[in-house]
Amino acid sequence: MYDMKAAVQAATTWQEFTLSYGRMMISASVVIQQRTMQMALGTMKPEEAARMVMEKPAAFAKSFEMAARAAAGSKGPAVAALAAMRPIEAKTRANSRRLAKR
Repeated sequence: MYDMKAAVQAATTWQEFTLSYGRMMISASVVIQQRTMQMALGTMKPEEAARMVMEKPAAFAKSFEMAARAAAGSKGPAVAALAAMRPIEAKTRANSRRLAKR
């Protein structure tokens, strides 16, 4: 028998994932623009250049960890995808806010 409640929950989770992905893409675009301008104008500090490189492996490791935990908990692919997206979205949003303060 078809479990309508589970189907609605899965659809809701996929919708949350797509919204999270969209927010991450917008934040990433803003961060890329801000950092590109800093590089073009010669105002990028060495700390920012190092952060730009070093933040990605840490964010992807956290993303993988969260997805693996969700998968190990048999929570389904939608929950695992959302769990993987959240750390990356949080990092890009934090970067966007931090760079906008300058």
